[in-house]
Amino acid sequence: MSLQTFAGNRLRSGLSLLGITIGIFAIIAVLTIVDSLEMNIRESVSSLGDNVVYIEKWPWTPEDGQEYAWWKYMNRPLVSMKENEFLKKNSQLAEEACFVSSTQRTVKYKNNRSENTTLLGASGGFQNIRSFEIERGRYFSPFEVEGGRNIAVLGYDLAEEIFEGVDPVGKEVIVSGFKVSIIGVIAKEGKGMMSVNNLDELILIPVNFMKSFVDLRSDRANPQIWVKAKPRVNVEDLTEEVRLLMRSFRRINPKDNDSFALNQTSLINNQLDQVFKVINIAGWFIGMFSILVGGFGIANIMFVSVKERTHIIGIQKAIGAKNYFIMMEFLFESVLLSLAGGIIGLLIVGTGTLLINLTGDFRMYLTTSNIILGVSISTIIGLVSGIAPAWKAARMDPVIAINSTF
Repeated sequence: MSLQTFAGNRLRSGLSLLGITIGIFAIIAVLTIVDSLEMNIRESVSSLGDNVVYIEKWPWTPEDGQEYAWWKYMNRPLVSMKENEFLKKNSQLAEEACFVSSTQRTVKYKNNRSENTTLLGASGGFQNIRSFEIERGRYFSPFEVEGGRNIAVLGYDLAEEIFEGVDPVGKEVIVSGFKVSIIGVIAKEGKGMMSVNNLDELILIPVNFMKSFVDLRSDRANPQIWVKAKPRVNVEDLTEEVRLLMRSFRRINPKDNDSFALNQTSLINNQLDQVFKVINIAGWFIGMFSILVGGFGIANIMFVSVKERTHIIGIQKAIGAKNYFIMMEFLFESVLLSLAGGIIGLLIVGTGTLLINLTGDFRMYLTTSNIILGVSISTIIGLVSGIAPAWKAARMDPVIAINSTF
């Protein structure tokens, strides 16, 4: 009977569907965008490695958990290659350690140039900490790294930009006045939300070659030491060991604070948890206003439906229909309207998600939990919106109802 009523009043049903469709679309779209934003950022952060400790001058987040005390951090000494060698020699929990430095330079090839390109200098062991694939050519040998040879491996996008389809392996580029031979190209990784640790647009060289034209004792060189934990070694244990070794090397008084920062992905993830908790709450507020509008729309239409079917309700009661039957009829109709609108809203979000994934770099994720949430909210809103009209219909006096002329 509910389906017949639904099909027999198409315009009215369509208007009711529109309200709840917009509501479900709004709340699921907001939650999907927030979830997708979070997943994309966390994927970018995960490229840093959850078993790697990054030793540098500046912490990624406030060390006291309250404010970023940059005036304290700016007086810290930079990490050095000697400290990297000391950690490699003395750490019992580290599988690998490497010294990394980065700066901006112009890379030239014939008449082509790439301005402000990231120049990444790395010591031995970099390839064991930062996983990547070589698409063409090869990576540095240990002899080339230690000897500071003027060679480089290009990121995929940089190679495409300055070589324009020509195989760069064996060619030479100019960096800071030096001729640099290209021996390999890194396979394309794709951009993440934060482009954290992305190799597509940089040029990778041995750090011993880099120090011939870049002062590694300068803040502009952004020196870091990357330390990777051995298999089955807890990163917290590694962090504590590294802290003790660094304090020992720098001869820091036991009463003094660390003069270095030990960064890891868990610090960023903890901050992300707090940020997205607030964003999710805001998303719920935005979506719930739309849902309330749709719910009031269904309730209004159901009251109209009860009014115009008063005579029919009287006839149903006269031939023996119970109150619960009348009530369930209108509740089913209300839930059906709301659920249909919710499904349409989900289909719109799903279609939009698919189109964005096909045409853009930003990945959208319509999760199963959000689909179930949309269906559940639709059902609950339909049930709540239909209770008052259904109760009114079920409590009608059959004699008065059957004599109605509406």
